[in-house]
Amino acid sequence: MYRVAWGEQRVYFYDSEGQQKRLPAAWTDVLEPEPFVVVSAGRSLYRLSDLIELRRLVDALEDPTDPLAPDDV
Repeated sequence: MYRVAWGEQRVYFYDSEGQQKRLPAAWTDVLEPEPFVVVSAGRSLYRLSDLIELRRLVDALEDPTDPLAPDDV
């Protein structure tokens, strides 16, 4: 079963003991793959948006006075 619960897309299933389990839908093939994943055809381990966010966090570590630096760095 697939549904949105608490703002997250989840897949629900029963394990071999009959217990209901859940996983993020992104971990399964229930959802359509992201366009980037299709276009990159496995040639890239990271999405561009993730790399941009990583760069922003590294920059914030190097310059904690940056007004765009996250509070939790």
